Amino acid sequence: MREFGYQRVFDVPGAVALLGADPEARCLGGGTNLVDLMKAGVERPGLLIDVRELPLYGIEFTESGGLRIGATVTNSDLAAHPEVRRRYPALAQAVLAGASGQLRNMATVGGNLLQRTRCGYFTDLARPCNKRVPGSGCSAIEGEHHHHAILGASSHCVAVHPSDMAVALAAFDAVVHYETVDGPGELPFAEFYLPVGDTPHRETALPAGALITGVTLPPLPVAAASRYRKVRERASYAFAIGSVAAALDVRDGVVREVRLALGAVASRPWRALAAERVLIGKPAGADAFAAAADAELAAAEALPHNGYKVTLMRNLVVALLTELAEEAAR
Repeated sequence: MREFGYQRVFDVPGAVALLGADPEARCLGGGTNLVDLMKAGVERPGLLIDVRELPLYGIEFTESGGLRIGATVTNSDLAAHPEVRRRYPALAQAVLAGASGQLRNMATVGGNLLQRTRCGYFTDLARPCNKRVPGSGCSAIEGEHHHHAILGASSHCVAVHPSDMAVALAAFDAVVHYETVDGPGELPFAEFYLPVGDTPHRETALPAGALITGVTLPPLPVAAASRYRKVRERASYAFAIGSVAAALDVRDGVVREVRLALGAVASRPWRALAAERVLIGKPAGADAFAAAADAELAAAEALPHNGYKVTLMRNLVVALLTELAEEAAR
């Protein structure tokens, strides 16, 4: 492991000043991903800035009636918060599905957003990986890829984003807030993660030296009728091979509003806009749900060993929407 500096900060301007002065600096929250990558030699920061003491720990109402979640809120506290559980249950469920209790106690909201892919080639320094070394190639395309992307990938990278929390945030149109030496800024969640294209090493649209300060959830009545479902290879802690965050408003048997996002299918959480468009105004039933899933997955481009994900995701979308529709009909 490369030698590195360490500095604890207690205010946002101090943290931003350090980040702006050193392009090799990294923020240390819970360390549940960054420290592992440092041990593997993938991340080699010159300075770790410990941000756990920053005054960014609250969960509070916004003026518009949404929720603002501070960047240093732990995943455990986020999932346990009564307003999150009541108004955005899919978010609480996604966080609880995302890791072991010990990891949730350490991991932070800001760190969760910035976690890196769990592709085995990304952490194997002996194998080419465009995300780790731009221009070196993508080993997964001809190698082990049964967990990899079926949507939005490219010939440069087929890795998937690992976050469960981010899938729910995508469904609910969250906004990411950040601070730089030039002042505050924000990014709608739909713009936060970059398409993989030919630059898979560029994962977010955050400007250089930016510190995530929080996430805002808009007031969204439909989110109260939401759920998150995750498929994994074992019942204990594991990353998803497919997941869905869904919210559904059904009145008089007709879909009035729907939110749908897919996880573990692309380099970023995948908002299923095509499926949403198909569903609005349709009878809330299995035929409409299947047609919506098919519309979204029509763009899927499977690799030789991950084509099963197309069927898996179709079935998962239909099952979860059916469950929500049945609940609305009670």
